[in-house]
Amino acid sequence: MKLDIKLHKEDLPDEIILSDNIAVDCEFMGLNVERDSLCLVQISTGIDDAHIIQLNRELYNAPNLKKILSDKKVSKIFHYARADLLFIKKYLNINVENVHCTKLMSKLARSYSDKHGLKDLIKEFTGSDISKNLQSSDFGGTLTDKQLEYCARDVVYLHKIFNGLKEILVREKRDKLYYEAVKFVQCRVDLDLASFTSDIWSH
Repeated sequence: MKLDIKLHKEDLPDEIILSDNIAVDCEFMGLNVERDSLCLVQISTGIDDAHIIQLNRELYNAPNLKKILSDKKVSKIFHYARADLLFIKKYLNINVENVHCTKLMSKLARSYSDKHGLKDLIKEFTGSDISKNLQSSDFGGTLTDKQLEYCARDVVYLHKIFNGLKEILVREKRDKLYYEAVKFVQCRVDLDLASFTSDIWSH
């Protein structure tokens, strides 16, 4: 697959036109939201394209990106939305609206498997076998071509995965359960920010 990868510094350009159904992914300096900063936000329209926004980590002034992410009319597909939305809310200071999460979809739809990682979903729904070797690399500095391609491949498959999972959810009559569950993502993010990281429903 030949990807159309564009790197944008600090924000999306004013003249860019995206669809009303995008896939989104993020890269951080680590997984501790209080210590590790948000570095990149990747967006794909599902046509083998990836717009990679390298944020200014001193200012996080990205009005075009914030406008798209907070637009209720634009559907956003994430994989493990809980983590991405947490860092976006902390560092961009916005709530992302109209969210879907393929990890949550997978856990409800693919009860025949205990593997719900992005690599596993890409393999099942697209037949591609991607490498996750750069998952733990440094995204805070100058990005290499291999890092850019890695970031792009984390987002370009999400539309196909979403459509495949939605088909299973509908077939197994679990789609309504998913739509109710995904409404809780914003609350889960707020609980994480308030340091309630464990399962509050457990005994």
